[in-house]
Amino acid sequence: MKPISFNLELDDHQHMMNLCGELDKNLEQIKKQLDIEIKYRGNHFQLIGSEEEMMIGKKILESLFNLSKKGELDLEQVHMTIQEFKNQDYRIKLDEDKPVTFHTRRRDINVRGANQRLYGTALRERDLVFGVGPAGTGKTYLAVAAGVEALDSDLVRRLILVRPAVEAGEKLGFLPGDMIQKIDPYLRPIYDALYEMLGFEHTTRLIDKNIIEVAPLAFMRGRTLNESYVILDEAQNTTKEQMKMFLTRMGYGSRTVVTGDITQIDLEKGQESGLKHAIKIMNNIEEASFIHFNIDDVVRHPLVRKILRAYSESEKRKTKN
Repeated sequence: MKPISFNLELDDHQHMMNLCGELDKNLEQIKKQLDIEIKYRGNHFQLIGSEEEMMIGKKILESLFNLSKKGELDLEQVHMTIQEFKNQDYRIKLDEDKPVTFHTRRRDINVRGANQRLYGTALRERDLVFGVGPAGTGKTYLAVAAGVEALDSDLVRRLILVRPAVEAGEKLGFLPGDMIQKIDPYLRPIYDALYEMLGFEHTTRLIDKNIIEVAPLAFMRGRTLNESYVILDEAQNTTKEQMKMFLTRMGYGSRTVVTGDITQIDLEKGQESGLKHAIKIMNNIEEASFIHFNIDDVVRHPLVRKILRAYSESEKRKTKN
C-alpha cells in the first residue's frame, strides 16, 4: 500500500514537542491503536499501513495538531481523539460543522463520535431520552452535563438525579447510618460529575436549596416533577413496576433521561429489568429517543474496551454451550 505523506505547518519546536509528546509518546499511542507506522522529519509526516487506518491516522494527527497549538497534550486528549476517529466512521456526516457542546459553570463538555453526537442532540431536543450501553460511554456524564446546562439556562428550575438502591447484589442493611447515608456511596459518581461541572461549593449550595436533588428511586413515589431535569441512572436495576412509577412522574416543562447497561443487571433472579422492558414496549413512541452505545463507544482507558469485549465473548460462548 502506498504511504500517505503530508505536511503540518508547525509554529516552532515547542509546537512539535506538544504534538508528538515526550519521546514521541503521543505518536506511539496512535501507532499502537491503529497498527500503522509514523515517520516524520521536521513538519513532514509519512504514514504506512492499510489505506483506511492511514486515513484515520492523518485525521487524528490533524486534530491533535490543532489542539497542540494551545499547549502540551495530556493522555486523555490523545486517547479521546483516537477514539473519536478510530471507532466511528468519520465520513458519516452528522452535522460535523455544528459540534454539540454542553456549557457548564466550570467547563465546556464536547461530545465525541457519532453515537455521542446523536445522544447529545437528543438530550437537547427530546423530552424523554434513553441512553443504553456499556460503562464508560459517557451516558451519565453527558446527561448530567445537559441537566446542568438546562438549569443554568433557566430552562428548568430543578435538577433531580436518581438511582435505584441496588448494586452488585449487595444489601444496604450492613451500611451504617440512616437511609440517606446508606444510599450516599451509590450516588457518588453523580456527585463527582456535579463537582467537576459546578464546583464543590456551588453544588453544595444548590443541594442545600433543594435546587439539585440526588436521591434513591424510592423517594420518587407519589411525586409529580414539574419544570425539572430528571435523570435515572443505573436503570437496568429497576423492576418493571419501578420503571413505570418513575416514567409517570413526568410533569409539565420537564425532561427525563434514563441511562443503563442491560448487560450489568443486579436484580434478584427472576425479576425482569425495567429498562429492558421499557425498551421493548416503548420503541414506537415518537417523542422518546433510544440511543444505543456499544463497546467501541467506550471513552475510558483503551484496555476497558478489551475487557468488555472479553466478557461479551465469554457470555456468548456460555449461551451457546
